[in-house]
Amino acid sequence: MFPELNNLLNTTPDQAEQGKLTLLCDAKTDGSFLVHHFLSFYLKANCKVCFVALIQSFSHYNIVGQKLGVSLTTARECGQLVFLEGLKSAVDIFFRPQEDPHPLQFLREANSGNLQPLYEFVQEALKPMDSGEAAWRCPVLLVDDLSVLLSLGVGAVAVLDFVHYCRATVCREQKGNVVALVHDSGDAEDEENDILLNGLGHQSHLILRAEGLATGFCKDVHGQLRILWRRPSQPTAQRDRSLTYQYKIQDKNVSFFAKGMSPAVL
Repeated sequence: MFPELNNLLNTTPDQAEQGKLTLLCDAKTDGSFLVHHFLSFYLKANCKVCFVALIQSFSHYNIVGQKLGVSLTTARECGQLVFLEGLKSAVDIFFRPQEDPHPLQFLREANSGNLQPLYEFVQEALKPMDSGEAAWRCPVLLVDDLSVLLSLGVGAVAVLDFVHYCRATVCREQKGNVVALVHDSGDAEDEENDILLNGLGHQSHLILRAEGLATGFCKDVHGQLRILWRRPSQPTAQRDRSLTYQYKIQDKNVSFFAKGMSPAVL
């Protein structure tokens, strides 16, 4: 995890909030560093994590995790981490008997909008444990990223339904957290992407939006991060608070600073 980001969010693994939906969004940049942060954050917080990884392999996340001080291999072996490797599963599903259930069942169905098997996978992965098992702090669902489901033909409404059921189970019933990444394509004609982003934005308690610089590439400033705290149950004027920082990604850390205050500029 990145200590400076924890400071901006005013949190630590020992003080992690529960029952929250966090939306990670990136536009014209790579926001994957946010996924790595929250994965290592919740593992260090001693939470039970279900990671639906639709972008990269397990080894990729594990290598980055080791740089941030966590071992995904160890977490998976002890039962703290349940990892769905989407890239591998997408291939394996076509070599399994039709009757065998699979989280990505929609890939081989004519009606590709059915995400119920994926929800059932999450539900099973994060179900309350027996008394004889290790006690984890709270369940966490992490998805990287929901935009992949759109590109595979799943409609935005079906994805929103999936998130709704996950929130009902993880956030409300189990007092855990959901964290999901969505790409902002920036295409005004991409209605499905807009529906997904707007729908998740209205439900989220925290939105972190990584954006590329309007001036283009800079070796000392890699982008800017907009942080929006929301209280969905309150009137708009009372519930929203936002901050914007620029950042530079390093090998094992991310540095944040006020706009125009990069050490390289000063």
